[in-house]
Amino acid sequence: MAAETSAEVGADRALMFPAGFMWGAATSAYQIEGSVAADGRGPSIWDTFSHAPGRIADGQTGDVACDSYRRLDEDIQLLTQLGVGAYRFSIAWPRIQPTGAGPVNQAGLDHYRELVARLRERGIMPVVTLYHWDLPQALQDKGGWVARETAQRFADYAEMVARGLGDQVAMWITLNEPQVVVNVGHRWGRHAPGISDARQASAVTHHLLLGHGLAVDAIRAAAGPGAEVGITLNLTSVRAAGPASVEAARIIDSEVNGLFLEPVLLGRYPVQLPTEVRPSADLIRDGDMLQISRPIDFLGVNYYRPDLVRLEGGDGPRPGETPLPGHPGIVAVHQTNVPITEMGWPVDPEGLFELLTRLSRDFPNLPLYVTESGAAFADRVGPDGVVEDPERVAYLQGHLAAAWRAIQAAVDLRGYFVWSLIDNFEWDQGYSKRFGLFYVDYQTQRRTPKGSALWFQEVAKGNRLPAGGD
Repeated sequence: MAAETSAEVGADRALMFPAGFMWGAATSAYQIEGSVAADGRGPSIWDTFSHAPGRIADGQTGDVACDSYRRLDEDIQLLTQLGVGAYRFSIAWPRIQPTGAGPVNQAGLDHYRELVARLRERGIMPVVTLYHWDLPQALQDKGGWVARETAQRFADYAEMVARGLGDQVAMWITLNEPQVVVNVGHRWGRHAPGISDARQASAVTHHLLLGHGLAVDAIRAAAGPGAEVGITLNLTSVRAAGPASVEAARIIDSEVNGLFLEPVLLGRYPVQLPTEVRPSADLIRDGDMLQISRPIDFLGVNYYRPDLVRLEGGDGPRPGETPLPGHPGIVAVHQTNVPITEMGWPVDPEGLFELLTRLSRDFPNLPLYVTESGAAFADRVGPDGVVEDPERVAYLQGHLAAAWRAIQAAVDLRGYFVWSLIDNFEWDQGYSKRFGLFYVDYQTQRRTPKGSALWFQEVAKGNRLPAGGD
């Protein structure tokens, strides 16, 4: 079975998933909620960043986004219509603690209690992400994640939310994609808070990890012994463009995968990390690595595309290649033999199979969930009011076939969450990229199911992936 490709498996038969497999959809607070000043919410770094001229495509912000804060019932109805058994969403830290410290803002907490209660009424399991990038601006003003103190503030916030929701929520994710926070937010400056400083980025790496470890203990103490706690990392399959590039691929892999995997699961930083990426010795105090590697109950995997890298060998980048920042002589090779999404990312389900089987091999007995996987395409509402997105259906068909193959190869994969439930604010891309199963008209906020929503509905309700032509 392992020798078959994702395209070959499922070409002529439906694939059944294990009983109890978790089908879900995912969102994040700043990307969908809007109502940025409602009920005592404080400003986040994304409020500040998105209002700075030139930061976001077309000068757009998340002030309104999908208005989901006020459309709770409407969006829960979408989940019910979709037939999923779980909904992964994030808590907006500034709604719980407007300044990132101090007592709970009860109105903010009550909003999420209501969301959780309504989900459970419909038999949908709430999966809570505590940090999806919206740090309270008041904490950023004190140094943000560059400051070690923010790790403790995060643990306090995690304890506050777990105490408030722990009777209704059993599955918790501490951080979402900390590597993006480090690199895109602090090394390259394209995301909030817009910092471009390698030393600060390495401090952010260590303090995010420390915050995660502290939060694991805080959640368990507040939510009780039944709480399952994990972290979500954006991971990929790093491939070498030929034998001469194998070592280059190992170096890149240590950064894009190992930088957070190894501290969390092995209590150490990868030995091959470049100096400018590795947190310096003065950041790491006695006991830090033990705290960072507190046992977790599952690992969340966000997968979108593989990485193909080449060692230049002195010839410089070729057409279709991009130098990798911080890695002189190593270039990213852009695939041209597969479909490409609106984000410019290759559609390659085999990379997901490679990643899941590798994680299972390297970290046996650790349950895995695909907590995000999806694609942006140029979706349009047709004259008949229908949104057809066959490219997204093909994307999901291929990646779910890869997930099924991984399960057949003894990978303990327990669920798959599509990114995203609805079109939303796509960070520095504004509203120009659509990932949703449901199309959002941002002028009217009307939600329209895409063809992929109707397709995924059948998958989730049947716990089966139809044959390729179904």
